[in-house]
Amino acid sequence: MNTSFAWIKAYVPDLDVTAQEYTDGMTLSGTKVEGYVCLDKNLEKIVVGHILKIDRHPDADKLIVCQVDIGTETIQIVTGAPNVKEGDKVPVVLAGGKVAGGHDGGPLPEEGIKIKKGKLRGVESNGMMCSIEELGSSREMYPDAPESGIYILPKDSVPGSDAVELLGLRDVNFEYEITSNRVDCYSVIGIAREAAATFRKPFHPPVVARTGNDEDINDYLKVRVEDTALCPRYCARMVKNIKLAPSPEWMKRRLAASGIRPINNIVDITNYVMEEYGQPMHAFDYDTLAGHEIVVKRAKDGDQFQTLDGQLRKLDKDVLMINDGEKEVGIGGIMGGENSKITDEVKSMVFEAACFDGTNIRLSAKRLGLRTDASGKFEKGLDPNTALEAVDRACQLVEELGAGEVVGGVIDIYPEKREEKRIPFSAKKVNDLLGTDVDEAVMKEYFKMLELGFDEETQEVIVPTWRQDLERPADIAEEVARFYGYDKIPTTLPSGEATTGKLSFKLRVEEIAREVAEFSGFSQGMTYSFESPKVFDKLLLAKGSSLRQTVTIMNPLGEDFSIMRTSPLNGMLTSLSLNYNRRNKNVKLYEMANIYLPKALPLTELPDERMQFTLGMYGEGDFFTMKGVVEEFLDKIGMDKKVHYVPDCGRPFLHPGRKADIVYDQVTIGYMGELHPECADNYKIGEKVYVAVLDMPSILPFVTFDRKYTGIAKHPAVNRDISMVVPKNVMVGQIEDVIAQRGGKILESYQLFDIYEGKQIVAGYKSVAYSIVFRAKDRTLTDEDVNSAMKKILNGLQGLGIELRA
Repeated sequence: MNTSFAWIKAYVPDLDVTAQEYTDGMTLSGTKVEGYVCLDKNLEKIVVGHILKIDRHPDADKLIVCQVDIGTETIQIVTGAPNVKEGDKVPVVLAGGKVAGGHDGGPLPEEGIKIKKGKLRGVESNGMMCSIEELGSSREMYPDAPESGIYILPKDSVPGSDAVELLGLRDVNFEYEITSNRVDCYSVIGIAREAAATFRKPFHPPVVARTGNDEDINDYLKVRVEDTALCPRYCARMVKNIKLAPSPEWMKRRLAASGIRPINNIVDITNYVMEEYGQPMHAFDYDTLAGHEIVVKRAKDGDQFQTLDGQLRKLDKDVLMINDGEKEVGIGGIMGGENSKITDEVKSMVFEAACFDGTNIRLSAKRLGLRTDASGKFEKGLDPNTALEAVDRACQLVEELGAGEVVGGVIDIYPEKREEKRIPFSAKKVNDLLGTDVDEAVMKEYFKMLELGFDEETQEVIVPTWRQDLERPADIAEEVARFYGYDKIPTTLPSGEATTGKLSFKLRVEEIAREVAEFSGFSQGMTYSFESPKVFDKLLLAKGSSLRQTVTIMNPLGEDFSIMRTSPLNGMLTSLSLNYNRRNKNVKLYEMANIYLPKALPLTELPDERMQFTLGMYGEGDFFTMKGVVEEFLDKIGMDKKVHYVPDCGRPFLHPGRKADIVYDQVTIGYMGELHPECADNYKIGEKVYVAVLDMPSILPFVTFDRKYTGIAKHPAVNRDISMVVPKNVMVGQIEDVIAQRGGKILESYQLFDIYEGKQIVAGYKSVAYSIVFRAKDRTLTDEDVNSAMKKILNGLQGLGIELRA
């Protein structure tokens, strides 16, 4: 966003600050000035000169000698300019003065060019007549300047007066960095309002009066909006008997300062209002509108439309079009059509000022590859209440410039008016939030400067619709802060209750998982959440497996990164494979990462993101090594109940005889086992691989960090060893469940110390031996106590087909 300082001062006439003071003040109040350019930089001693007489140079065919009246005297200047003639008024830099650059329009020298008295081919010259390039500008901003020659000033210019001011170059162009939420500051009026509040000066916006003759626009034009969601407001006014002409100098200068090339009065008015109000406008040739009708509706898929730039654009159903009674005449909010453009033969025209849905404009402009100044403003979300004032302002300028006759009335389609917001206000809460002590009356004065209303009865700030960034009390506090002065806010400690500053419960559990893994020799790995659908075949998953139901990425980097993972194993096995093929031995890796399980396909809501604690290793260690790491972790987080391992877990990527689901309190919290040999081959790993995966959301409900002290046992323990002949299909876990359930309160611990299979054992059986420890907390156990407990244990074991070994 660029503005002219002179344009700002038109609405804040008492603004008497330097360019640097303006830059510093506006930046500190929240409207950041990126930089500025003084248009009169290096322009010194430049006045209006009146050429009285021209003679040929006596010794040069291409030079002429001019006698120039500069108000106080007549001086002689030698020039080679081909376009000057007697009677012309021209800018003249006097001897000792400066110009910004050379006549070739090249880069401007930092210090400018100083002009001295001298002689050209023996004839004295006491100054220099200037081209527009030598004054630091260009023909783009001054279209009437000759392509090669001296700039000719208006005939009524006064000799000796300041030529720089006459050309509008006693001005400063400011460049701003405006954040997207401050849509109101994408206009000169918005910037001027901020400047007035920043420097505590009165703000005088343009006074817009409704203009027009005694006719009614509805007798000339009909407008229909079919999609009010994409076009919440549409205003139209009409001008007839148009007289195209150059715009006045003040309008040209203001547009040029904003980077807009002046064209003619009608086009310049639409651009001027767009810059002044931040409201883009468009003008249609009334005589080219079929049926003298405007219809705002969506395009159809496959439609084509030629825009003003001559390009044929392919449309779709999400592009909003402006149509007449037969055809499209413009892309709403982006660009008009070639078939309704304003030409030099225009007699009557329609001014359009509308408000379009910002998101739709942004997406449409992107798909069409057509981003314009108008779309850049609309996509930020304009205030629909500005549209009518903007079109009235354009019609007012038409009458002021004598550019046409404005037809009375206005067509205004606005089904749902946007109302002002109300935000609760408490001076105490604002001061508590900011750490300041600003008086409530001062805060209300800030609100008044910003044109925010205040309801004394309800103690609410009334926010006008053009301040779309103000939504909550914190935003009101920010308004106070920026006009009180960020630099004045003292450093204070935050108020409120103190916090413990510790990790959340979930993060504490994850931290313990990492500590256990690293203490056990595992190194942390990190893998991509994006995967290829091919990994399911590598993991031997069945075609109908639920793990194949994935979240597909809309714009993937490639097929290998096209879905969100539903299992953490592919990343872990890929890392182990890389280490194995780099000949690294005894590799142990762990990872804490999410999997993404869709709740339904196609997606109707966000997927279930589940944190997985994954362990993988090859080399030294086996199934029981991995089992020990898992149990160490569960013990550290207070899960002291017995963990069960269920071998019939149906996971095809694990070895059929060396796999198990991990079950705690009847809830499956993970799985572990040896990788299936075929799966290991798919990942090119030539050793046995062991993995364990724990589902953290399933674990968290069982975690506790409560610890209770238990004293050292005061009474002796009683040990009993039993050796059993056990059917091979009975697992050790089943035996331990019987011992734990039937041992009673005096059971302290049990330990497997021998498993044997051989010739001395009947075929189909194995020998298993346990050491069982009993102890009472309050007394010394008797044989009767221990024998009773052992009898219950043995009876339970017999139910599993187990016999004591002789």
